Amino acid sequence: MAQLEILRWPDPRLQQSCAPVAEGSDLSTLAQDMLDTMYAAYGRGLAGPQVGVMQRIFVMDVTWKEGTRAPQVLINPEILEASDQLAGGEEGCLSIPNAPAEVQRPAEVVMTWFDLQGQRQTRRMTGFEAKCAQHELDHLNGVVIFDHLGQDDRARLEAAYQEALK
Repeated sequence: MAQLEILRWPDPRLQQSCAPVAEGSDLSTLAQDMLDTMYAAYGRGLAGPQVGVMQRIFVMDVTWKEGTRAPQVLINPEILEASDQLAGGEEGCLSIPNAPAEVQRPAEVVMTWFDLQGQRQTRRMTGFEAKCAQHELDHLNGVVIFDHLGQDDRARLEAAYQEALK
């Protein structure tokens, strides 16, 4: 399959909300290309807008770096519930390489989505899976890790990122 170009921040498409995927759309080739791209970039998640596809789809695989691949394709995902308990941690982003940010997110979420066969899936996610799914869902809503930071931290991290690009 093909590897896709990963857009880099501040590409304006990374700040736009995505349109829902139409029912019955065949996204199998796109999903495989996104997974191939994610694995090649050594990532754990990749959202449509990161490859210029402005639709509500993302892929993730939170276990593959430990040995076993378990790819997931989430189409038109939504969070149904989010815990009040927050979990923090450093997050990286394939669209903002080498600029990890400390982000606080709900520790647990219940997410629903459609799979490639058009079947609705719903699952409670915790730990790194919850963090990754929320990060990718943010991309579908035009949100990047910088948007979770206070003004001073954001300015510092953006400046470091821009300097690293030179």
